[in-house]
Amino acid sequence: MRSLIINGGTPVSGTVTVGGNKNAVLPMIAACLLTPDTVTMHNVPKISDVDIMLETLKHLGARVERNGNDVMICCATVKKNTVPRELCSALRTSILFAGPLAARTGGAKIYPPGGDVIGRRRLDSHFYGLRKLGIAVSNESSPFVFEQKTKNLHGADLFLDEASVTATEHIMMTAAAAKGKTIIRNAASEPHIRQLGEMLTGMGAKISGLDSNTIEIEGNTALHGTEVTVESDHIEVASFLALAAATRCGLTIKGDFKTRDYWMTRRMFERLGIKFKLSPGLIEIPPRQKMKIQPDFGNAIPQIADGPWPQFPSDMMSCMIVCATQAKGTVLFFEKMFESRIYFVDRLISMGANAVVCDPHRVVITGPVKLRAVEMASPDIRAGMAMVIAAICAKGRSVIHNADTIFRGYEDICEKLTAIGVDITCVTSKIK
Repeated sequence: MRSLIINGGTPVSGTVTVGGNKNAVLPMIAACLLTPDTVTMHNVPKISDVDIMLETLKHLGARVERNGNDVMICCATVKKNTVPRELCSALRTSILFAGPLAARTGGAKIYPPGGDVIGRRRLDSHFYGLRKLGIAVSNESSPFVFEQKTKNLHGADLFLDEASVTATEHIMMTAAAAKGKTIIRNAASEPHIRQLGEMLTGMGAKISGLDSNTIEIEGNTALHGTEVTVESDHIEVASFLALAAATRCGLTIKGDFKTRDYWMTRRMFERLGIKFKLSPGLIEIPPRQKMKIQPDFGNAIPQIADGPWPQFPSDMMSCMIVCATQAKGTVLFFEKMFESRIYFVDRLISMGANAVVCDPHRVVITGPVKLRAVEMASPDIRAGMAMVIAAICAKGRSVIHNADTIFRGYEDICEKLTAIGVDITCVTSKIK
């Protein structure tokens, strides 16, 4: 188990280059099962979730070569179709192997997925979509058993009862290997879904409607290899923006990203009185900005709420809550998507944050406050990064235990923070 020791209160400045999009590359790795040819991926982040996905492919029989941020995957030798319990329980996206494995080998056995404990995360949309495409789910306990019922999977017209990101990805990649047309209505439209769709198009599927809530897929039963570059992680970008804003410091953020993926993020930072310059592949946030929460019309307390894309992403709520503790004024955060994400605010209260947790979905933050250094534990990836930002704001020595959760989603985080002036040390403790 790793812990982070942070001596806060030091100036932060410089340039950060963000890593590849975690939520894009994980389904891309699963999609490599759809072809016996080699898939080459660039800008693959060096994070533990990627390591587990690649280890799963190796267990199934795939050949995986990694050279820095370049990964080459060939699934021609895949024979197994059971993913072990320990690999499934390590992360949420293990469920994404079910459809591609069934399409490749005729069946799959997958144990319930793990991942962050931030509330109930349904699998119903996954099962619904796979059944529509011709994959039977004969056991909804542990392990899940998937079986292809016909020689070829077939297209279908589907309507999701929730705009689930992973379900959209799962159905889209499975439909890419099916015969005929699939229509996914009420589909999610996050940037990482667009990237997966572009990869599948490069493999020989025909996909239209990316960036919308209706996606059409013309499948190809003979998908081939491709070469892709993973775009930069917009959540990591926003996390560093929150760090710069909360510490009143200037940062330059570089990466492979599109400006359209940051319009809503910019709007939310404007609600806190923060402005930054946005251009393709480059974001500059100037130092010494006076953070002041902008009230709604009539001087009403404003609300920052998450929702399906292009609304504000749930994964950014935790870091924005910390950022708000350093702004003048009062703001209500409404976490609509997960009922346990707000619970990390208890750690902020112990640091001196002026926060009122209304219920599992809402918290009121009033600032600015001087946070104090404490010892705490990270409950999930995004809350862990939020705690890092809080510790950097606080003067004194903070310790964040269970930091392995942070390394699941942030590449070289200690090195990046050290380079911009943060006094941070990673230590490993033995489990007794």
